[in-house]
Amino acid sequence: KQKEANEKNRQKSIKEEEKERRDLVLKSALGNENKGFALLQKMGYKSGQALGKSGEGIVEPIPLNIKTGRSGLGHEELKKRKAEEKLENYRQKLHMKKQANEQAADQFRVRFKNKQEERKMEGDLRKSQRACQQLDMQKDIDVPKETWYWLEPEEEDKKDEEDKEDERASSDLSLSEKLRILTAYLRENHFYCIWCGTTYEDSEDLSSNCPGDSAADHD
Repeated sequence: KQKEANEKNRQKSIKEEEKERRDLVLKSALGNENKGFALLQKMGYKSGQALGKSGEGIVEPIPLNIKTGRSGLGHEELKKRKAEEKLENYRQKLHMKKQANEQAADQFRVRFKNKQEERKMEGDLRKSQRACQQLDMQKDIDVPKETWYWLEPEEEDKKDEEDKEDERASSDLSLSEKLRILTAYLRENHFYCIWCGTTYEDSEDLSSNCPGDSAADHD
């Protein structure tokens, strides 16, 4: 009750009084004292009808869009445009973030695949080195053609300078290059394929019955 009493006793501001008077006038229908309305009646217009000769015009008056703020003309359009630009920037950031996440996921898959292929290649190279050592020794070959053609023993004696130079030269070769060179050596000198696990009789037998000289050919 106190709140209601305070509200009633509160003196209204000039803006509030103007708004009340304006709303009251806008809600009131035009009377005959209005010159414009009187002219319309003389032309046959009746209250509630649509304007126009055939009645295709509007029924309700065009609403007033009263500007109450102190901002200049075009300010609302500027605010609307800035809001749209802000929204568009936000959407672009989300899109770029999504693209970055997808790119990171693709890079991870590629690295994971490359890691798997590298591990498989390392296994194939060790298998080739083991086979090369056994086949060379069967032919009474005590020293490999290249130091890395055979598996390195767990404990080695000190090597001379020539062995160290050969080791440095072999380290320049990539894993795939070593596997390719050793595969060719096994096929040409021993007619052996590590993926078939078979020693063929001769080069003709090898070329006829072996699918190829790489893991992809055998897959």
